[in-house]
Formats: sequence, structure tokens, C-alpha cells
Amino acid sequence: MLKVEARDKAKLIDPLYTSTRGFWMLLAVLLAVLGWAVYMYIQQLTLGLGQTGMGRPVYWGVYMVNFIFFIGISHAGTLISAILRVTGAEWRRPITRVAEAITAFALIVGTLQIIIDMGRPERLLNAIIYGRLQSPILWDIVSVTAYFMGSITYLYLPVIPDAALLRDNFPEDGPKWRLRLYTILALGWRGNRTQWIRLEKVIAVMALLIIPIAVSVHTIISWILATTVQPGWHSTIFGPYFVIGAIFSGIGALFIAMSLLRKNMGLENYFTEKQYRNLGAIFITTAAFWMYFTYSEHLTLAAGQGIHEFPVLASKLWGPYAPGFWSMVIMMLSAFWILVTPKFMPSEEKRPRIFHPRIAFGSLGLTIVMALLISNVLGLPVPDALNPLLWILLFGSLLLGGLGIATWFKTRFVAASVTSAIFVLISMWLERWYIIVPTMTHPYLVRYAEYAPSWTEISETAGSIALFMIMFLVFFKFFPVISIWEVAEGRVLDQEAAKTGPMPMPEVSSTARKGRLGFRRTE
Repeated sequence: MLKVEARDKAKLIDPLYTSTRGFWMLLAVLLAVLGWAVYMYIQQLTLGLGQTGMGRPVYWGVYMVNFIFFIGISHAGTLISAILRVTGAEWRRPITRVAEAITAFALIVGTLQIIIDMGRPERLLNAIIYGRLQSPILWDIVSVTAYFMGSITYLYLPVIPDAALLRDNFPEDGPKWRLRLYTILALGWRGNRTQWIRLEKVIAVMALLIIPIAVSVHTIISWILATTVQPGWHSTIFGPYFVIGAIFSGIGALFIAMSLLRKNMGLENYFTEKQYRNLGAIFITTAAFWMYFTYSEHLTLAAGQGIHEFPVLASKLWGPYAPGFWSMVIMMLSAFWILVTPKFMPSEEKRPRIFHPRIAFGSLGLTIVMALLISNVLGLPVPDALNPLLWILLFGSLLLGGLGIATWFKTRFVAASVTSAIFVLISMWLERWYIIVPTMTHPYLVRYAEYAPSWTEISETAGSIALFMIMFLVFFKFFPVISIWEVAEGRVLDQEAAKTGPMPMPEVSSTARKGRLGFRRTE
């Protein structure tokens, strides 16, 4: 049985039994938001889907956007954790539980969106009882259910040793029901060699199984869209496009969760810059893939000039959806810039004065002014002769501001990661919006329709986010944020590696002599 070190007990176990006033205030606010969402859903259930902005022919709206978004961020957890575990990445140990918790709770919230979207939620059983094997809806139900069960199992298995530690280190004045809970969850764990071997094998098997299941979930969701004849959805790359976007947004959610816990619980010695930099490398890679797929998807629509597909694309590029679409693109590029560009910038001690943060933010402000003048949003008359100058000022100020911000972020990788993650999460929600809504408002047989979310839909969205945060907070009031046994095991491995030291270099033979090209060879 592993012993709990004093530092782990102080940072990971003791906070489980104490709560600050800020915690209870946050929980109260979230419960109030959730309560309002439940009330609005009862109204929707009573009065019908007329309480929403949906209508004929717009049958999908913000609920479906939320469904795809939450299912997407769930990939950060189990999928990322499983891949890192399978590949033997030892640096992943402190972040596994946070990642796996995100998966389980995002799946719950994402699945609820389907129920909320249905006017008659009890009819969901019909898709299971009378579903046809040819139906992508049935595939989605099966894959999401399997993914949820696998994710819950994958989250629970590493909890077993920690539940035993909590049972054996339970305070004398603690509530007895909580002790019974830990005793039940520990399953009689005593930490003998046989139990450890079995646990490691089961976790390894689950890690291998959860990867294809997680990939299948978002692939099937994309197939539900791609197998229709709706303009803008009939695409062969939707599968990998959705999976890459899911991993991308999932890492962003993981960054934000790690940073909030790190700051509020003093976990700097667990969530170190090493975890941020390694995750950042994966983040940058998935960002590059996502931008590639996004460009490829829109390029084919633009080049095809289809009579049904092109109006959907036009509505996003220069139509009514253009402001939000280009905001999404700008935020994605900004997230990539913040993580990549600082690597090539000078340090703060060597930076030119022109890269000072004040000048950088002033330049970005000038960029916004130039953009407003060019777009004529302000209504100010601008002579055509000044347009080239305005464009030069816009790009110049944007470049100067971007370089200044990159210099500031060079020594602040955690802040850069969090900022990029916020941009990515907002952008990925918008990306889901601009996949669903423009197509639904430009249907195949109807000339044009309009859709805007009602206050009911906005309330349900806020309540869904609140529910996700509540589950997150409550879970980590019962279980350590970090898997204690995994971190302890990692320390043992590091100590053994330190004792072993680097492998000794082979000694050069005395009979060795240099060849013509400077290499050594033996006689």
C-alpha cells in the first residue's frame, strides 16, 4: 500500500474536507442558473418547441450546436489520456484525472442536449426499440452509450487506489457517510502486488478500447450530417474534420481546467510548465490540422460553385454570417500566433522598445479603428484615395501589435496557453454554429429561412454550462484533483532513473584510427 506523503496530503487530501466562502458562493450562483434553466425547460416541455427559435424548415439550432460542442470537448479527456498512457508519456500523470473528468461530464451534458432538443423526449426510446441498423441515429446512440460507459469505467479504475488512501487516512471528525462511500468505492483494495498487476492490466485494456470508441463517436456524428443532401454537409472529409476539431477543443478545455485548479488550489508543483509545453505541442499540431481541413472544406465548396452549396458558403464569407465567421477565423489564427510566435521573439531584456506591451495594445486598438473605417461601420465618409493608406496602417498596426503581444507571452507560457484555449473554445463553438445554422437556413427546397436562438435556448445553454461546472466542482470535493498513486508511482520511476543515471558511452578502442571522412573505425 502506498503511503501518502505530507505534501500530497496537504495539497490533495486536506482541501476535500474544507471549503471557502468563494466555493459556496460560486456553487450557489451555478445552482441558481441551473434552476432557471430547469424552469425554462419545463415551460418548453409544456408549451412545445414554439418556445424556441426553431421552426419549419429550421429543425436544428443551438441545442444541436451544443451537442456537437460538448461531445467534442469530451475527447480531451479519455482520448488524450488514453493515447498518452498507451505511448508511455510519463508527464501525463498529474493531468489524467482532470482530463478524464472532463470527458465524463461533457458527455452527460452533451447527451442532455438531444433530450432538450426533442419536443417529446420519451420518444427517444423509439429510436432504440424500433431503430434500424441502417440508421446513423442508431449508430450514434450505440457509440455515445458505449463511449459514456467506457469513460465512466476509465475514470473510476484509477480512483480505486485513491479511494483506499482516503479510507485509510480519513479524519476522525469526518462524516461517517463519506467514509462508507470511500470504503465501497475502494472495493476492498489493500495494495498487494496481485491487485496492482490486475489494475494496471485492466487500465491498459480500457485505454486501448476507449480510443477507437472515442473516434467513432464524433465520426458518426459527422456521418449523420454528411449522409444527407443538405448543402454544405455532403462532404467526405467531415469525419476526420470533426475528430480533429474535437481533440483541438478538448485540449483547450483541459488547459482552462488545469489553470483554474492550479491557481485556486496551489498545484504549481503538479501542473508544471512541462505539462503545459507538452500539451501545447499537441495543441499546435491539432491547430495546424484543423486549419488545413477547414481550408480544404471551404475551398471545394468555393471551387464547385454549386447552385445549392455556394449560397451557404457565401452567407458565411460575405453574407449575414460573415462577422461571426471571420471572428472565428481571427481568433483561431490568434490562438496559433500566441503559442508559436513567442518562440522566435527576443526576451524581455533584449526586446526593442517598439515591442512594449503598451505600444502593442495601442497598435491593436488602431487596428480596430482602421477596420471600422474601412468597413464604414462608423458611417464616416472616407475618400477612396485613402483606402490603400488605411489598409497599410491596418496591417502595419496589426503586425506591430501581434509581435508585441508575442514578446510579452514569451516567458508566460501558462498565460499564453490559457488565452489560446479561450480563443479556441469560443471559436470551436462558433465553428459548430456555422456548420449547422447556415445550412438549415438555406434548405434544399425552401428559398430562405431565418433562425435566432430564443431566451429559452439561451437559458438552456447557460444551464448546461452551469451543470458541467457543478459536476466538476462536486467531483473534486470528493476525490483528489490529481491521482495520488499515479504521481507517487511516477516519483518512484524518476528516482530509479536518477539512480541508474545515463548510459555509459562505449570506450574507444586503442586500435581505432580515423578514416578519410573523419569517422572512427576499428581495425
